[in-house]
Amino acid sequence: MTTRQPPPPPAGRWVLDAVCTQTDPEIFFPDKGGNPDPAKQICRTCPVRTQCLEHALTSGVSGVWGGTTYNERLRLKRTVKETTPS
Repeated sequence: MTTRQPPPPPAGRWVLDAVCTQTDPEIFFPDKGGNPDPAKQICRTCPVRTQCLEHALTSGVSGVWGGTTYNERLRLKRTVKETTPS
């Protein structure tokens, strides 16, 4: 892994309950082609996963947030857009 500066923390009190705050942030920003599964496992145990995912979907951050990768969130947004009536 390369050393990267994590993005600024999202606003909101939910962040105080996030399990990832007790973990090395590097795990949530694997190198391209790296394995996101260790971060996703941590996310599965997090009580604020939903709020985290909402933040990631609206802010466009990279890395693993709410148990999803950036590309997974892009697909999720595309699917929602395709199924939402105009």
